[in-house]
Amino acid sequence: MNGPATTETYSVQLRRLAELTARVHEQRQEARAWYDQQCAAADRAVAESADEVDRAERELVAARETQERVDAEVAVLWQELNARLGGGRRAGTPPAPAPEATGDPVTLLETVRDLLHRTRQPGELPGNVNPLLAVWGVAGAALAYALGVGARALGQHNDGDLAVGLPVLALVVTLLGPVVGLIPARMTADRRHAVLSPRPVLIVVATGLTATLLLLALPLP
Repeated sequence: MNGPATTETYSVQLRRLAELTARVHEQRQEARAWYDQQCAAADRAVAESADEVDRAERELVAARETQERVDAEVAVLWQELNARLGGGRRAGTPPAPAPEATGDPVTLLETVRDLLHRTRQPGELPGNVNPLLAVWGVAGAALAYALGVGARALGQHNDGDLAVGLPVLALVVTLLGPVVGLIPARMTADRRHAVLSPRPVLIVVATGLTATLLLLALPLP
């Protein structure tokens, strides 16, 4: 049989029990502290995730609004391009967004808008249309002279006011001959989306005036 525990052995056991109790308490404290730290870290992660989700949702809403504005602007610019082409030509439907495209779409649209604005600005007629302008000047003068001759002939076959007024009208129409060619010249400029600058006007008027003087120098029948 085991003998009764001595006082010394009992004291040792109590001390060991106390040490074990203290160690368990310390470990529990450490476990509780670690648990609190993990909970705090998890709460912070959840809060940060919630903020990121809110930020992502706001960015998504802003991106959708930007996309809608860009799509609307693209439709307007594409319509302007089709109108600018004219002649029954069409550029088709707007191209789809390129997945690899980079850059701010608003800036790109500003560039396109500026390009369309500059292309809408009429330029000057090129020099290769100068012969055509001269033809318009001569044709206008010839037409006015023919109308004047017809008016004078009609006046000679009438009496009274017509006999007096028609020759005067014939002279006025003939003198307008140098500028009659500006009408088809303007149509030519419009078809070429150009302005009728002083150079083509001078060509038409100069050739029209020359043709009118030569026609007036001809002996009347």
